Amino acid sequence: MARQRHGGPHVRADIVSGPRFSCLIPAWNEGPRIGGVLKAVANHPRLAQVIVIDDGSTDDTGAVARSFGVTVLRTPGNMGKTGALLAGLAQADGSHLVLIDADLTGLTAADIDALIEPVAQGRALASLSLRGNAPRTWQMLGLDYISGERVIPRALIAGHEGALARLPRFGFEVYLNRQILMQGGKVAVVRWPGVASPAKSAKRGGLWQGIRGDIAMMRDIFATVPVTETLRQIIRLRQRAI
Repeated sequence: MARQRHGGPHVRADIVSGPRFSCLIPAWNEGPRIGGVLKAVANHPRLAQVIVIDDGSTDDTGAVARSFGVTVLRTPGNMGKTGALLAGLAQADGSHLVLIDADLTGLTAADIDALIEPVAQGRALASLSLRGNAPRTWQMLGLDYISGERVIPRALIAGHEGALARLPRFGFEVYLNRQILMQGGKVAVVRWPGVASPAKSAKRGGLWQGIRGDIAMMRDIFATVPVTETLRQIIRLRQRAI
């Protein structure tokens, strides 16, 4: 896949021991929001790399990201979240991946610390965020199984590039769930009460556009894993949660 790269590798030379965390941020037309995310992430002392994947944006997403001095990759068109993350994965060199959505509000450096810490300490194989505005069902369960904010070992998906490339646009999270559950180990659920993600209706210019976006996302999820497996993922992740 051809892609345009802006800037150098921006790898922190002072992070030399223990797990190395590479942060991947897929972004499509997130110019108004990505700056708030990068204020928390760029130059974070726990991150060896920060890579923004500008997924064919038609706004100033890439320019805003470059102003923070992070690595910016641009895909040749709008590939969808899975395709964007695959492009970022090819450039990441950390032992672990920190996956962050580009549209968050209220994100702080302390939230990033909290997400990384259970994995860095070896208390959990992976971690998932539970944002303050997550649906009430997820709050009651204490788990957002399709959270876009995660820390995972790179080895979890190493060698899976072909399978990832065949996933639908929004199949990445449930595919990761499958790999996490196959590996075993604990999953840390990290509550982010001050962090929110805007509704699709707010981002796409109306209620019906948002509903269509949600339907497309769920269609991709169920094309990746059947409904029955989705339910099993939720139950098993909840059983492994710390």
